[in-house]
Amino acid sequence: MNIDWAHFTPWSSLSGGIILGVASALFILMNGRVLGISGILGGLLPPKAGDTFWRLAFLAGMFASPWIFKLLAPAELIKTPQIDADLVILIIAGLLVGIGTRYGSGCTSGHGVCGLSRMSPRSLVATLSFMAAGFLTVYVVRHLI
Repeated sequence: MNIDWAHFTPWSSLSGGIILGVASALFILMNGRVLGISGILGGLLPPKAGDTFWRLAFLAGMFASPWIFKLLAPAELIKTPQIDADLVILIIAGLLVGIGTRYGSGCTSGHGVCGLSRMSPRSLVATLSFMAAGFLTVYVVRHLI
């Protein structure tokens, strides 16, 4: 195994993980709900009265945050991700993730961050399944295709 040192970002990964953990803890303490992105998005379909604004605000903040970071951060901290896949593959991958979150009753943020911290056995099984599927996919794409 070789580490791609040019794209190895332990400090930004650590700080992102800390921010996600703090946000998850604050969200469950203030709202009594698990911070799962698929659940927040899925709660808009169909929308429930009185439950729409905070979901839209959360999603808007998620989508706006990279642009806000780009405006505020020094240029040397900004690295453009490189995605080596065409649009069709990305759409198929997104649909598969959506199907997986429905079958798994949640996404990696809900199960992996919030569920595991609550010591949920269901979240442990879901997270292990997500990770195994990811490992298998990378192996097949990188070594068998």
